[in-house]
Amino acid sequence: MNKTAKTLSINTLKRGLISGINVTWELAKIVVPISFIVTFLKHTPILNIISEVFAPLMSMFGLPGKAAIALVLGNFVNLYAAIGAIVSLSLSVREITILAIMLSFCHSLPVETALAKKIGLSAIKVIAVRCSLAIIAGLAFNLFL
Repeated sequence: MNKTAKTLSINTLKRGLISGINVTWELAKIVVPISFIVTFLKHTPILNIISEVFAPLMSMFGLPGKAAIALVLGNFVNLYAAIGAIVSLSLSVREITILAIMLSFCHSLPVETALAKKIGLSAIKVIAVRCSLAIIAGLAFNLFL
C-alpha cells in the first residue's frame, strides 16, 4: 500500500470513529435518561397505575399495560426514546417484537406528520393510515406469534 492510500485509510478510519462516537453520544442522550426515568417509575406506584389503566387496551396486542409507555414515547418523541423504555420494562422477546412492529409503522408522529404536510399530504390522513397500520399489525402479530 502506498503512502497516499495509507493516509487515506487512516483518515477514513478517524472520521468513521469520530462519527460513530458522535452518533453514540446523541443516542445515549435520549436512551439513558428515558431508561433511568422508566426504571425509577418501576420502583414507584406510578408504573403500576399506568399498567392498570392501559392493560385492557394493550392486552388486545398481547402486551402488558406498561408497554403503553414505550408506544407513547415512540409515537410522540422518537424510536430511541421507545428503546430506552423497552430496555427498562423487562418485556419478553415476543412483546418486544410486537412493539417494534407497531412502532415501525407509527413513530415520531409530530415530526413525520409535519414533514408529510410540507409535501402536501393531509396530516389527518397520514396519522390515520400510520396508526391504523400499527393497530392492524399489532393485532395480527399478537395472533401469529
